[in-house]
Amino acid sequence: MMFDKLTALVADDQELMRSVTANQLRGMGWSKVLTAKNGAEALRQLRAQRVDVLLTDWNMPVMGGLELLRAVRGDAKLARLPVLMVTSEVERSRIQDVIAAGVSGLLVKPFNASVLRARLERLLSTDTKATPKPAPRTRRPDAAETDPDALESQFMLPASHILVVDDNPTTLTLISRLFKDDYDVSAAPEGREALRICRSQHPPDLVLIDVQMPGMDGFETVAHLRDTPHMANIPVIFVTSDTSDSTRRRGMELGAVDFVTKATPPRELRQRVANFLRFVELRKQLQSDYDAMLENARLREEVENMTRHDLKGSLSGIVGMVRNLATDDDMPPRYMDKLRLVQETAEQALTSVNLGGDMYKIETGRYKLDVQPVRIGDVLRRIVEVSRASFAEKDLSIVVDADVPVGQELPQAQGDATLCHSLFQNLIKNACEAAPRKSKVHVILKDENPLRILIQNKGVVPRDIRDVFFDKFVTQSKSSGSGLGTYSARLLAVAQHGSIDMACDDALNETTVTVWLPRCALQLADKPVADNSVPNP
Repeated sequence: MMFDKLTALVADDQELMRSVTANQLRGMGWSKVLTAKNGAEALRQLRAQRVDVLLTDWNMPVMGGLELLRAVRGDAKLARLPVLMVTSEVERSRIQDVIAAGVSGLLVKPFNASVLRARLERLLSTDTKATPKPAPRTRRPDAAETDPDALESQFMLPASHILVVDDNPTTLTLISRLFKDDYDVSAAPEGREALRICRSQHPPDLVLIDVQMPGMDGFETVAHLRDTPHMANIPVIFVTSDTSDSTRRRGMELGAVDFVTKATPPRELRQRVANFLRFVELRKQLQSDYDAMLENARLREEVENMTRHDLKGSLSGIVGMVRNLATDDDMPPRYMDKLRLVQETAEQALTSVNLGGDMYKIETGRYKLDVQPVRIGDVLRRIVEVSRASFAEKDLSIVVDADVPVGQELPQAQGDATLCHSLFQNLIKNACEAAPRKSKVHVILKDENPLRILIQNKGVVPRDIRDVFFDKFVTQSKSSGSGLGTYSARLLAVAQHGSIDMACDDALNETTVTVWLPRCALQLADKPVADNSVPNP
């Protein structure tokens, strides 16, 4: 892949890492390489000019990599930008966070230029360039694609690559044979050939090099490695017959990870190399695991997208058939109310399916609200009507009121009708489930700015879960409850720049959930209303 017309931005708080990575990119032929010392500076540059790929470190001051990623995915103009997260993070839960936020790729430190190049080529040649999530396929994944063992096999680790450099053919052969059964071994009889192999598409994970060689000796060869950004991180072990302190000191100054003599027993040399390469393989395994986690997350979302698509088709068919029945002149009038409830229920299910993708974006901070006027009174009325039928066996009195004079237009919210419907459907359903038989569930729309909507029911929330009422997976001892209703309600309120609260009156044995939503701006212009600020979410 040619990079000569592309621009990269490298965000890293460490100047050395910024410089090394930028030089590696320039060595690959990138047309323009920008740098930033933190996420906030990177975000400003991204918004000021075109960038084709962002390489960001995870841990940075002011704004870290995860926060930067969420800001990028939440910006409509930047949401499709490929983002490569560079990290030494080992906590899988945190990796899940960055995958959920929409990262395009993960690169484990330390890395060399060839690994970086391969990662960027893969990143820019796949669907991740078009969107942070893969485009839906035209077919369902086959068994091999969904089988965990098959997926794992895609990320099998190659054997570590050792380069042995020595001008003595016998020594070169002996050391190469010592490792060939366990590792991928290359051999070079002199320094220039060693540099050529290090510059190749398959550079070594470790170089074992003699010091005393004609032409370019071992020290000069390693000095070239250290002075070349895309080869500078290749680890080196000097193997020599020179045991002087000055030679050892010179080797360590060049960054050698070890220094052994040719008199070292083969078993000891094998063990030293194995000890070091164990760390290399652990890093490779970490990279492989993260790649597999990212691929599994993409596949899971792809399957969910296809499932939603199939459900939407079926539910749309049900809605269409019910509408046709409702307009059939031969349909007895006594069935019309039931047909209307079936239609409303199917439409609610269709709304929930459509909402599934939005909820994921809201949770990961990537949802972009399309603000529209919402007839919140109509939304509440429809939900209450369906709830009366759903909870008929409990003989509840489910009532919706508004403190607006009869004949006056009800206030409208400013948000998204689908989110509002799901928000209040969850809360009213929750109130009806918690309310005792033959009691009242009261929904009240307050004509204020912001709008205030109260859902009241008899019975109080248990004291031990009041402080975590809106947390995920918290239930009120309901055998069939998922603990997601109030949690999703809070997310949906906050996503629309609103807020939510719950209060219990133990004396009255009553629970009240209050939702604040922005009032429609057009109505604010027509009629001044007392300002009641929305509490911070």
